[in-house]
Amino acid sequence: MALNIDTFSNVSGGFSFFKAVGHPLAVPKIRALLDRLGGPVALYDPAGHASAFAALHDMEPLTLAGVFVQDLGAIGNRILGHTAQPVTALSATDLGGVLVLAFDADRLIGHIRHLVPDGVEIASLDPVRLDDAMLTNPRRYLDPINFVTNFAFFRDSETDHTRLVTANYWADYGARDTRIWFCLFDESGQVLADWQEDLPEGVGAVAVDSREVRERFGLPPFIGQLFLHVVNGAGHDVVKYALDTYGESNTVLSCTHDANAWPADLYAGLPAPEEGGQVVLWVQNSHPCPIPPGSIGLRQLGQQEFVLLDRKVPAFGSFALDVETLLPNLKWPAQVEIQAGKHFVRPRYEVRSPTGRVRISHPNVERTDLSSDPGIPDIGNLLGKGYLLPAPILPVDRFCTKVLPTPMSTGQDSLPVTALLYDYDGRQIGEHAFGNLPRGHCALLEIDALLGGSANAILERGYGHIELVYDFTNGGAADGWLHGLFRYEDRATGHGADTSFGAHIFNTVLTYRNEPQSYSGPAPGLSTRLFLRLGPSPLETICHLIYPASTPWNAVSDTHLLLYDGYGAEVADRQVEIPCGGSLYWCYGEVFDAVEKEAAGENGYVIIRDQACRLFGYHGLQNGGESFSLDHMFGF
Repeated sequence: MALNIDTFSNVSGGFSFFKAVGHPLAVPKIRALLDRLGGPVALYDPAGHASAFAALHDMEPLTLAGVFVQDLGAIGNRILGHTAQPVTALSATDLGGVLVLAFDADRLIGHIRHLVPDGVEIASLDPVRLDDAMLTNPRRYLDPINFVTNFAFFRDSETDHTRLVTANYWADYGARDTRIWFCLFDESGQVLADWQEDLPEGVGAVAVDSREVRERFGLPPFIGQLFLHVVNGAGHDVVKYALDTYGESNTVLSCTHDANAWPADLYAGLPAPEEGGQVVLWVQNSHPCPIPPGSIGLRQLGQQEFVLLDRKVPAFGSFALDVETLLPNLKWPAQVEIQAGKHFVRPRYEVRSPTGRVRISHPNVERTDLSSDPGIPDIGNLLGKGYLLPAPILPVDRFCTKVLPTPMSTGQDSLPVTALLYDYDGRQIGEHAFGNLPRGHCALLEIDALLGGSANAILERGYGHIELVYDFTNGGAADGWLHGLFRYEDRATGHGADTSFGAHIFNTVLTYRNEPQSYSGPAPGLSTRLFLRLGPSPLETICHLIYPASTPWNAVSDTHLLLYDGYGAEVADRQVEIPCGGSLYWCYGEVFDAVEKEAAGENGYVIIRDQACRLFGYHGLQNGGESFSLDHMFGF
């Protein structure tokens, strides 16, 4: 059963109410309020929040005398089992109290006080507010900047660890005295620890390592999730981060990124397990109410019926769902769709290969609000390649690259797509027409097969990149939400990495449907500011920067690799040029010298900055020849 809550609009952005009433610090206050009010209570719902509130909190302690609304259009609706009445009917209602389901409610209470008998309490949600010290804008409680929150998969044991890294990018928008409140939940949803960390005043970095957390609080081994709440942010209401998983063995290394803080109905792009392997989906409840049995389901993409999980997941709890238990006969490269019902933010999955190597990644939000756009096939005359999805071809002497287009909206019954291959200098060296793929396709492209046995000879520096683009030669329709899953494997060890993302229009001054996308503000976004976290010694940090262009743009980029220490002080600047339509693969230790690396310190980081073009980046770590990780980077 899906939660009846509003989380995100692709027009107006994220909603704050569900975050406000689902915040871990608000939950005990809400329980106390409901227990105290008892009944019969008239529920006044001026903003239409009643269903969302009841979805997240047990209303059993309340005996409702009725539900009352302000909007004439809502009168007569069924809300919480009652027929909504006009708020003016309060004066004729036998009641023991009134609950105004709103924050900042003094004005609203003043509007109805004359309708309520003397001596009858009029309560609101204001007593369950977070303390002002936890708020960026105390004057407007539901301001999105008050709920800059997110969740992260977090685990520590004798063999496996996690490390979260982010930056105080809010300082770039004028934020001061920024800090993060952390709350660590175990697998059962119980709080293991909570603490607060001040961020550097500049655009400095912060790293949270599970080993250090476990030692600091004297914790046993745990698997769960870490809740983050940024206080005194500015400019961005999203917590972005990079997350590394590593272990005592050199064979354990992987990475992923932020979880997208707004729970969705559906996710897609979850790969089925290989023969002899395993895929585990981490179902991690983002709310203070349990996930009922039968609410979460999986189905092969293109099929009609979900196979449901007959298990309850506790509030803020976690459950490792082995895909094979629900879909026992499904194998890679088949894809899996997730029925999430807004119970959790974008989840993590772990792939265990037939050789026992484990890697972490994520599916993506499957849009339910899109239909095909008849204008997309006709934009090529002005926007060239239009929407394109770039991904690396890692150095072919060590890695093999595999490409799987992934339908990512419920309206995508077909996917007309072609893959274009480019050398580092932007020369096209190959092409593969997938055709007009059906929704449930298993069309996997292996770059080795496309390049034949001469990949090193074809790729001058041994690496390049691939772009997925729309191709209507064989018909089909498009909605602009083109996605792909890219899988990389070490030829010697079998160690792997998965990464996935969606297409955008790149590097053209013309705009279409708010593309080329900007980090903040209106299109076109024609500059670059990417965050590269640096791995602790002895790990080497790798980065693959791609200069994609829907139409010809500047012949070469003017890209600066800016090395900072953990406090946000600049240490060094390296200027590089990337040909338009080309890419650059580089390693931290080869670009910056030992003195600069020592000055940057353990929490140092690199900002990839370009004022004149938009780059797309991938980052990872290498542990010699034993293991590696890879995922796309975030910008701000």
